[in-house]
Amino acid sequence: MFMNVFLRELRRMTSRRIYLGAAVVLPLFLIFFMATIFGDGQMRHLPIGIVDGDNTATSRNIVRNIAAVPTFEIAKHYTDDAEARAAVQRREVYGYLSIPSDFEADMVRGNGATLNYYYHYALLAVGGEVMSAFEKALIPVRMAPVVVEAVTLGATEESIETFLLPMTSDDHALYNPSLDYAVYLAVPIFFIMFQILVLLVTLYAVGSERKQGTGTMWLAAADGNILRAVAGKLLPYTLIFICEALLAGVVFFRWEHIPMAGDMGLFALTMVLFIVATQSVAVILYSLFPVLPLVISVVSMVGSLGATLSGLTFPLSAMSPVVQWVARLFPVRHFTEAMQCIVYFGGGFPVCWPQLAVLCLFPVVMLLLLPRLRRILSTNPYDTVE
Repeated sequence: MFMNVFLRELRRMTSRRIYLGAAVVLPLFLIFFMATIFGDGQMRHLPIGIVDGDNTATSRNIVRNIAAVPTFEIAKHYTDDAEARAAVQRREVYGYLSIPSDFEADMVRGNGATLNYYYHYALLAVGGEVMSAFEKALIPVRMAPVVVEAVTLGATEESIETFLLPMTSDDHALYNPSLDYAVYLAVPIFFIMFQILVLLVTLYAVGSERKQGTGTMWLAAADGNILRAVAGKLLPYTLIFICEALLAGVVFFRWEHIPMAGDMGLFALTMVLFIVATQSVAVILYSLFPVLPLVISVVSMVGSLGATLSGLTFPLSAMSPVVQWVARLFPVRHFTEAMQCIVYFGGGFPVCWPQLAVLCLFPVVMLLLLPRLRRILSTNPYDTVE
């Protein structure tokens, strides 16, 4: 009976600490980790270096302006560019500003004085932030020679502003006006990492039965019905994962105040479908590769690829057509699309239903493979299953 399998699985869960750690402790730690890792949501106090070859009042004023930028924290002054470049390569600093000798003199004479800044761009997010902060902080320095020359020629402040800034921009960041990293990273990264735990826990719960030689006992508890056996085994974990996903929603959208443009109920439904689809993938993979060490490696690879194929780190549309097609085989891709539609764009069910429908297909595929799983459970763990 279904209830026999359900109660049997509860006894298995409480008898081994690995279930408590993987299904409860790690997800709760992951929620806490993702809720606190981004701090105030902005990159602050990134260490940079200064190479002041001029050492004049002008260069010191530039250094003070750089030090006032919240993004930066001047970690060290270097004697030359070679020393500063080596520090960047060692990742002691994320970039440095180089003020050449005779900078003030060249600027006064109008001899094309230049400032050079370098930044570590192997880390794209940090490199982009450092580059943007340097550009904004050095705009007054870039305009100063033109302003001085224009004033000496008798130009007024209004005419100088019109000349230097012929067009003004009015920027509005859609869906994330505060440019908070947590808004567009915390939720998807949590679920990408969460799906790895769901895959591994589900896989171990199913695969350990055959490895320990208790597969026939599992089937006997369900009166030989493989559908009841799988449903009764997975339900305790499904309920635990759903509660953790809902808790994550409360933490992110209520306590952390991440904006939710859409309906929380629809997002909760999406999370439930995502969890069930991810569990189904674990059962599918074990049915195809019924060797626990091997399939754990496969599941780890599948979970890790989710970060890339979800389109979070790199736009899926810019990938090759083959990769775009493969990405559709991952539940996390469809969940990410639905999540972005609901959370950021405020889309409802009429907009998100294609992604939700695809998530419902994964349990259907699992059902088609249940007869094979039944044969696997009926064999010796060291036998080869055709």
